[in-house]
Amino acid sequence: MKAFLVLENGTVLEGTSFGANTNAIGEVVFNTSMAGYQEILTDPSYKGQLINLTYPMIGNYGINPDDMESDRIQASGLIVKEYVARPSNFQSKETLGDFLVRFGVPAIQGIDTRKLTRIIRNSGAMNCGIFVSETYQDSFLSEVKNAKSMEGLDLASVVTCEKPYVFGAHSPSKYKLAVYDFGVKRNILRLLDSAGFNVHVFPAKTDASELLSQNFDAFFLSNGPGDPGPLEYAKESAKKIMDAKVPLFGICLGHQIIGLALGKKTAKLKFGHRGGNHPVRNEETGKIEITSQNHGFHVLDDAGGETPITRLNLFDNTVAGLKRTGLPVMAVQYHPEACPGPNDSAYHFQEFYAMVESEKKGK
Repeated sequence: MKAFLVLENGTVLEGTSFGANTNAIGEVVFNTSMAGYQEILTDPSYKGQLINLTYPMIGNYGINPDDMESDRIQASGLIVKEYVARPSNFQSKETLGDFLVRFGVPAIQGIDTRKLTRIIRNSGAMNCGIFVSETYQDSFLSEVKNAKSMEGLDLASVVTCEKPYVFGAHSPSKYKLAVYDFGVKRNILRLLDSAGFNVHVFPAKTDASELLSQNFDAFFLSNGPGDPGPLEYAKESAKKIMDAKVPLFGICLGHQIIGLALGKKTAKLKFGHRGGNHPVRNEETGKIEITSQNHGFHVLDDAGGETPITRLNLFDNTVAGLKRTGLPVMAVQYHPEACPGPNDSAYHFQEFYAMVESEKKGK
């Protein structure tokens, strides 16, 4: 069946549907990763977005249940140049098309994804809609223009867990870690567990005072979707944790929340950072790492004094890491757990564990 991709600026691209027979509207973004479409689709950080994958052939290795980053597809829609309906992979249990249909998510193929990427880079991220229809209708553009902007949206409270749970293998000898779930990826939890933590996951709006009374050894602020600006509850929790001088680590949205809690400001990037090839320089050592990134907002470059910048994105010189002098706090804007992406930054989980261990031994 035909499908139309309608951008807020009036651009209309025609293709064919290969997902659910439904329409979807959201912010259109592009990801330059060459593999990992399943992990990308199931990453809660993509809530409310239509993903344009720049790699031209998608679906060739199917869907593997072990590669889920959450329990469902989180993205609103998928845009590709060419869909492969017959995957070839011994781990594949389902085609990408069937996977999309199962979760009610539309997808469109036959799109010039390079052209679409250039539009987004030149004009910035904007609202967009996938409309499954044999004919174009003028109402499509009106629906897209009337959709809410990503700015000002609290989506973390939408994707967070409903109640607390424990993750991984628990041992009395492990440090007790409280994870704030703003849209946490499963591989982050796996690596925190592997690093040596007893991982306890909590809903986004859990009051930090309640958790501090439970004597957790450390806290973690996860990745997640949307604008960090409206998350006053998260900022207040981060402040309480830092005031208590308990070790704290934040990734992606968690990095932005820590920045806000430290008195910094955040802003929306023109088209965001999404892909597995982003060079980041360690400002303390000069070493450069290739990182996986997925975010549309960033901490503004006014960090200094007691809040030095620890990492810098070499694509556009935006802040990619912060710390707080004199406090056990670390934060990075990229994804050290990757999935998909390089493993250059995976050491951060061991670094966090070492920081917690040092704090515990120093008391």
